[in-house]
Amino acid sequence: MNSATPIIEARGLVKTFDEGVIAALNGADLTVHAGEFVAIVGPSGCGKSTLLHLIAALDRPDSGTVIVGGHDLALTRRLSHVRARDVGLIFQLHNLLPSLTASENVQVPMFELGVSVRARRDRASRLLELVGLIGKDRQRPTQLSGGERQRVAIARALANEPPILLADEPTGSLDSKAGARVLDLLESLRRQRGLTIVMVTHDMEIAARADRIVRMLDGRVVS
Repeated sequence: MNSATPIIEARGLVKTFDEGVIAALNGADLTVHAGEFVAIVGPSGCGKSTLLHLIAALDRPDSGTVIVGGHDLALTRRLSHVRARDVGLIFQLHNLLPSLTASENVQVPMFELGVSVRARRDRASRLLELVGLIGKDRQRPTQLSGGERQRVAIARALANEPPILLADEPTGSLDSKAGARVLDLLESLRRQRGLTIVMVTHDMEIAARADRIVRMLDGRVVS
């Protein structure tokens, strides 16, 4: 992709819920270039998470255009393939599967792309080492601290080597020290891998660590 071409481009996004009663997005626009770290801030209910979910191909807008990694999501039939290939997702509540080990949780996104068993295990082991969880492969989420669970979630987000990480309040459930470690890890991964990061947060101190802060209000990007 040309460096001048946005890696994420959202134009005129409209999204409503409850049969049009609730307008989550009302013509939202966002452009992000490769390698940027962008924080999206705004009051509760302003549409931050909805915008992130549309970029993540978790849902489709009522109208408007979303282009991720050069792919127009409106023309893409298998959004699950976009999620597996182009974006890594990190949520406030890590969303790990409690019955699976750390290694197995990291491997989950690889099934969509048909990665072999041996390659899945080897890659999961390398990623857990990358996020500082050497020796935790066989532990289940209940055996890990909150910060460790979030690091497993980051490793899972990197499973298919996506160019984009999308994080929705990734430190929201952590204490300040664990939250700072997660942010340090994200910044380190960005430097090492050239990742593009888009993060939703309500905390302006956390947002200040980004290259650019995007403010939302009433379903639109206002600055």
